Amino acid sequence: MKRFALAASLAALLPVQAHAASNTFTFPLTVSGGAATCLPKAQGTVTVHSFGPFENMEVVVSDLPANTGFDLFNIEVPNGPFGLAWYLGDIQTDSTGTGVLNVVGRFNRETFIISPGVPKTAPPNIFHKPPAVVPEATTGIATNPVQIYHLGLWFNSSADALKAKCPATPTPFNGEHNAGIQVLNTGSPAFPDNKGPLLSVP
Repeated sequence: MKRFALAASLAALLPVQAHAASNTFTFPLTVSGGAATCLPKAQGTVTVHSFGPFENMEVVVSDLPANTGFDLFNIEVPNGPFGLAWYLGDIQTDSTGTGVLNVVGRFNRETFIISPGVPKTAPPNIFHKPPAVVPEATTGIATNPVQIYHLGLWFNSSADALKAKCPATPTPFNGEHNAGIQVLNTGSPAFPDNKGPLLSVP
């Protein structure tokens, strides 16, 4: 895990930049408002490598609680109520509070969610009982294409948030819908709500 800590330290020194030759774009994750007092040094760096038909997105986070689980989402806007969100995967920190996640998918200006109509069949209602914070929907929705260019990282559990002296507010942002608060996101003066960093990936 030492190499992850080194990678995080080096990545933190990189400015937001695009490299046309390597089709690589790097941008920061900054601490969320709800975690600013309990985890003021928390940070992350996202590097998107574009290969034409798909992207590889590497997320390196640091200065988080050690040996703790977090959940990464692609989101419409960086701060609540977040809009539409897509669950990307989990990050487990090591003993230094550093974690890494690699995701392959479409992470560029074409990233979007769509539901052309309400399906006649109800979605499976798997996590509808406590400890789920928000019951799953039992009917579908219809929406035109919605571009989702931001990222957010949540505590995997409100108990872990409390252990880190953060608010223990439960949220639905994990696979079982019983997560903790958001810790990092891509909102910053450089990336306002309507211009998330993935918009800059060709």
